[in-house]
Amino acid sequence: MASKINRRNFFKKSTQAGMACCAMMLGSRLLAGNGIANFLGDEKIDPKKLNFCSYTCPADCKFYIATIENDVAKKKEAYKLWDIKERYDVDFDPETAICWRCKNPDKPKGVAVKHCTVRACAIEKGYDACIQCNTLTSCEKDLWTRFPDFYKAVKEMQVKYMEQIAS
Repeated sequence: MASKINRRNFFKKSTQAGMACCAMMLGSRLLAGNGIANFLGDEKIDPKKLNFCSYTCPADCKFYIATIENDVAKKKEAYKLWDIKERYDVDFDPETAICWRCKNPDKPKGVAVKHCTVRACAIEKGYDACIQCNTLTSCEKDLWTRFPDFYKAVKEMQVKYMEQIAS
């Protein structure tokens, strides 16, 4: 029997969805040269080239590759790897088990991207990436509490970005 979703459950599920979206993007490569680390050197930071959370998805992302290839077996593998069922209570469906990345306006949004709270916040505030937000250092989104090292790296990137636009 389907349960009625109240505001508290809706918020809880939305929060979990946002965390899963970001977790899919983060993976083990976060600080290993694919995500944040590329922008902590001398490279100019362009928020338009970053995801809303200020991350850059790796080229070999399993979910993205499965989506491009429209490979149901690979989609199931990625769905399981990122605990989509457990996090969103959404059964696997090859039509919604997709990820075209969070800034692809011409493509449909998969279940994780649809529920990403960081993405929703950045869009609502009109930002290309969180590093543009003046409240980032006090933001309490679940992404930051779940991935404190990532949060620290994003705040460091923000400092560099602010120095860059000030000069």
